[in-house]
Amino acid sequence: MPRDSRKPAPTNKSKTPSARKPSYPKDGGRVFERNVNPKPRKVVPKKPAAAKPGVKPKIPKKAPPEGSERLHVRIAHSGICSRRAAEKYIADGRVEVNGEQVREMGVMVMPDDEIRVDGQKITEAKQYTLLLNKPKGVVTTLSDPQGRATILRYLPEYGVQLKPVGRLDMDTSGLLLVTNDGDLAHRLMHPRFGVEKEYLASVQGIPDEKTLDKLRKGVFIEGGKTLPAKVEMLPTDRARHTRTLKIIIHEGRKRQVRQMCEAIGHPIVSLKRVRFGPFYLKGMKGGECRLLGKAEIEELRKMVGLD
Repeated sequence: MPRDSRKPAPTNKSKTPSARKPSYPKDGGRVFERNVNPKPRKVVPKKPAAAKPGVKPKIPKKAPPEGSERLHVRIAHSGICSRRAAEKYIADGRVEVNGEQVREMGVMVMPDDEIRVDGQKITEAKQYTLLLNKPKGVVTTLSDPQGRATILRYLPEYGVQLKPVGRLDMDTSGLLLVTNDGDLAHRLMHPRFGVEKEYLASVQGIPDEKTLDKLRKGVFIEGGKTLPAKVEMLPTDRARHTRTLKIIIHEGRKRQVRQMCEAIGHPIVSLKRVRFGPFYLKGMKGGECRLLGKAEIEELRKMVGLD
């Protein structure tokens, strides 16, 4: 049988839509098929992370009992020291609460707890703050092994231990604060609170403005460079070979004003403190002592961030 010479009919090479290959974006991105009926995901609660070895887990802080206060605050309120010093007493093992030694910081105590420092029972004393016009030749201390006159002879007896706020050397006279408020004393002495002390210094020679500028900018003395001071030369008798300077500082280093004047080549002949913070010496006789009133103490405490 002769072979059919007719060519087979051309087949349709195009494919149905279902058979077509998926097209891909030209930028190489991926194509994700849409899941029509997604299965719900099973939510598994996370387990709390295990504590690392050697690390204590955090415990929620409980509110302190009503009427309680921190141990170092109670000690400071007794007037024997500041809060910072009280913390050191605790760390050194010098404090007992109800007969047990305490070295831990942050311990809360109640009003009826018995507190002892170095074996001595403390009580919360009434607080007193006084101004004293310290005479020249008197030592700023409560007792002196050499038998020199101390400020104790000028202080009234209130049944509490009053302590000077800073010191005036034996040859310096003028205004001195005395208190049994440990927190107040600490802040008044700290330069961070900027409490000004004003002095009248009679110096040898006649310093010029360039020399005085050195004091204003700070000079190097024992312990480092002083902070900037306010300095003014007061009008005096030009015939005399001395000048009186008004010097205002807010530091309290040992013999600081004397060292400052020596550093510029004009040693001090006489020195008097005439102001401490908002209080002036004017009107007070040598050796006179004055108790500050409630409003004055509130002003002083507010000045240093207390109350």
